[in-house]
Amino acid sequence: MRPASKAPIRSFDALARAGDDDIDVAVGAALIAKDVYDALDVDALLGRLDELAGPRLRDELAGLPLREQADAVSARFRELGFRGNVDDYYDAKNSLLPDVLERRTGIPITLTLVWCEIARRAGLVARGVGFPGHFLARVDAHGGASTRSGDGAPTPAPVEAPVIVDPFAGGRVVTDEDARALLERTLGAGAEVHPSLFAPASPRATLVRMLTNLKAVWAGRGEHTKAFVAIDRIALLEPDSARVLRERAGVALRLGIHALARTDLARVLELEPDAPDARAIQERLATLRSHPSTAPN
Repeated sequence: MRPASKAPIRSFDALARAGDDDIDVAVGAALIAKDVYDALDVDALLGRLDELAGPRLRDELAGLPLREQADAVSARFRELGFRGNVDDYYDAKNSLLPDVLERRTGIPITLTLVWCEIARRAGLVARGVGFPGHFLARVDAHGGASTRSGDGAPTPAPVEAPVIVDPFAGGRVVTDEDARALLERTLGAGAEVHPSLFAPASPRATLVRMLTNLKAVWAGRGEHTKAFVAIDRIALLEPDSARVLRERAGVALRLGIHALARTDLARVLELEPDAPDARAIQERLATLRSHPSTAPN
């Protein structure tokens, strides 16, 4: 079951203001979906995640080496029917949690979310990894038990190395060769794999990446209002990112939301007063002062 929190967060604004330790990625993903499906019951959706691990998986993992625990979670994941959507990768539903749970298909980041939720309910330390171009899952040992040395003093037992898993590939454990192939697919031949690429992604960064995927899909289809909502959510998560504020201002101008564009561009100048485009932003602000604020249709 999901751990109880002091006060459940059920609005995206509140989630974005929370510290990273208080952000639940699954809740964030549910709230992202609620922007699309207004009648979505967030708590019912989270309850569906509780059911995925089943009643016996935790007991089945007890005492197994970390790699075998990860393999068992992946077996459960496949048994539930989850798979990567290779036929329609850029379908927005691949990025929306209720659709992923209903259709049992998605893209690397949403399938990793589901895989990690199953693993955590089975007692594992499982987190997403923002590997370039392909989100992955990482399982860490709990810290290892202590043993006794010859003089009776406790000595730390060796901690098992993290296990990296690719939920998009059915939960296959990622080898060095697999990682190199994934990286070269994104960055080109000769790209080098560094351990830092397997660092756990923060909840905030995970949600930003999820929203970035949705923004790209909707913008590519000309659904600019939906793309704006995704950019707006990213700006809530990264309120001091001049790059994000520039982008939101650009879409806001396209949709006629002049007041927001003025606010964002003014904030960009505060964050980057010496930016190469500072003069152009100042000129744009001067022009915008004569425009009324409107809302998107």
